Order: sequence, then C-alpha cells, then structure tokens
Amino acid sequence: MQTIQRILSGVRPTGDIHLGNYLGAIRNWVKLQEISRERLFCIVDMHALTTSDDAHNLANNTRTVAAAYIACGINPDTSAIFAQSQVPAHLELAWILSCITPLGWLNRMTQFKDKAGSDREKAFLGLYSYPVLMAADILIYNATHVPVGDDQKQHVELARDIAGAFNRHYQTETFILPEPHIIGTATRVMSLRDGSKKMSKSDLSDYSRINLMDDPDAIVLKIKKSKTDSDPIPEKFEDLGSRVEAKNLITIYATLTDQSCDAACAQFSGQTFSTLKNQLADALVNVLSPIREKMHFLLNEKSELDKILKVGAEKANDLAVPHLKEIRKIIGIL
Repeated sequence: MQTIQRILSGVRPTGDIHLGNYLGAIRNWVKLQEISRERLFCIVDMHALTTSDDAHNLANNTRTVAAAYIACGINPDTSAIFAQSQVPAHLELAWILSCITPLGWLNRMTQFKDKAGSDREKAFLGLYSYPVLMAADILIYNATHVPVGDDQKQHVELARDIAGAFNRHYQTETFILPEPHIIGTATRVMSLRDGSKKMSKSDLSDYSRINLMDDPDAIVLKIKKSKTDSDPIPEKFEDLGSRVEAKNLITIYATLTDQSCDAACAQFSGQTFSTLKNQLADALVNVLSPIREKMHFLLNEKSELDKILKVGAEKANDLAVPHLKEIRKIIGIL
C-alpha cells in the first residue's frame, strides 16, 4: 500500500459525536495512521461559529471531540490533535486566499445552499465563505491527502482550485494540490428516520442518529425504531434499488463487520429486517461500548485533554508558522 506523506482532516465541535462521524471519518483516520508519515487531526471550532446553534458550549464540545478521537483510536503521541483556533495561521491564510477566490466558485458550493435554507439574505458571511477557511486549513500545512466523506469532496476540489490560482497568480509552486482520500463503505451514513438525509446532530429527532455516548439500551431502541420496509432482503445490494433506509442499515452493518454490502445482503437474504436489526444492534453495542467508556474516562480528566490539545497545537504551529512566513514574503507583506 502506498505511503501517504501528510494528512489533515477535522470534525466540527457541535455537541454529540454520532455514528456518521465515526464510520464516515474517524474510523478511517485510525487506519490511515498506519500508512501516513504525518497526521494532523483538527477540531474545527472556528467553523462551528458559522451557525449560532453550534457555537454554544464550544470549549466543552471541543474536549468531547478530542476525547472521541482518542477513544476511537487516534494516538496523540504520534498524531497532532488540536483545536483550529489555537493555530492563528489558519485565519490569516483564509483572508489571503479569499482575496484571490472568485465569487463564482463559492456560488457553486452546495452546502451553503443547504444550510442557508430559503432565506439566504439572512445567512452569515462566515457560512458563505467558510469553504475558503477550509481550504486554508488544508493548505497551511501543504497536506497531500485529505480523508473526507463523499459529500465533502467538493471542498477539497475547491482547495485544489484555490491553491492552483495562488500558484499561477504569484508564479510560484508554494502550494501542493491536495488529494481527497475517500475510503471505506460508509462514506455517508444516513438518518435512521429518513434514509434520504444525512445523519446529523441538527436533526430534531434523537432517534435519527446513534451517538457515541449512547448506552446499550438507547442503541438497541434506536435501531429497533429505525425506519425500514416490509420487503425481504435481496441477495445482492444493487437489488435494493431505491430502498434508501434498507441500504443505510445494510451499509452500516457491513462497515461494522468489515465486509462488503453484497456479503451483508447474502447473509440476510430472504429474511426480514427484524433479524438484521437484532444483529446490527449487537454489533453497534460491541463496537461503541468501549469507545463510550473511554470517552467518559477522558472527559473526567479535562486537564489531561487540554494538555493533549496544547501539545497538538504546538506541533501544528511548528508546521504552519514557517509556511505562513513564506507566503507573506511571496505576496509582499513587510
């Protein structure tokens, strides 16, 4: 397997970390530790400010995400775990990049349209321009690969476009063009109540998601109540067609048990979803219980978590500050 030079990725500190964060991102980062030389895992707290609901209790939410990273298997001794706000170079580079990013590029970003809703005139500037900050998050470290879910691929492509625009404008090769790195089966985990929507903390129904801090009883109940249909499970995944809830549960089970979606369908072929739900609930409890217990332990040791974040920020600043000095010199800042 090819060795990756430097990876950078992050999660917004928006309260409960859920199964979508774990299967779609963090679980894959753990595996990437084995094939990458340098690893930076950011908690993007400045991005959380773009929506007012996410800005509440930001410090504790940041610690919760850090605890989740470690409990899921990110090693703070060999990977930098840090809060975005503790590396000021992110924000300075974001402003520099915003001065060469055409508005047309931002107008094409689908997530702004989704989050702003019908009344875009009241949306905040930060929500509109945050893809530039995301590009800065990546480019300040010259990350070669960015592990993301398929719904975030557009943001990495924008970062590539901005990096290329900077290099052309200043006739330099300052920025490496980062590659999106999409791995795993469950690159996008969907709501347990509506298989057409992504699993999200912002969903009003707690039954739409499995939180990493849910106890076994809550997990079993949520899976039992998850939306499915009455048709039997086919032998092949493609034969599920437009049955989005069925596809979601099969995908989650396949990912948790390290098999293909076709293999999971074959395992339950001809059966109803009640059998799958029982085994899925068992698999979730087995995987998530140790994570929940370790998160509880870490969150009771806030000073230790803060120390890990401080050390991670120092590692990140050691990379970011010299690069920012080089960028300042290129653009002519005294």
